Amino acid sequence: MKKNQEYLDILRKINNDPKASQRSLSTNLGISLGKLNYCINSLKKKGLVKIKNFRDNKNRFNPKSKNNYFYILTPKGVTLKTKLTINFMKKKIQEYDELKYELMKHDKSKKKLDKTLL
Repeated sequence: MKKNQEYLDILRKINNDPKASQRSLSTNLGISLGKLNYCINSLKKKGLVKIKNFRDNKNRFNPKSKNNYFYILTPKGVTLKTKLTINFMKKKIQEYDELKYELMKHDKSKKKLDKTLL
């Protein structure tokens, strides 16, 4: 499950800023540069991300930048990102419902205790 969450986070970041460097992505995600590189290559092998090299292109985003790569989600990557997001939201809703139930249970027992003390 942790790997899915990491992939979702990486796919989201790439989708939001395809021209971000691996260094800035790793900093923003709070993971090492090596781990991010491994994950991006894994996503590439699975056909979820395309990596384009713009080293020789004079019209790249910032010609002075050392970042020569552009990350693009493939249709398969967009589909996986959507599925992972839906699963993430389902899990969070379930956690919310469980916490709500626990709070209601706690509140009822507190009211019973208050009545017995009075």
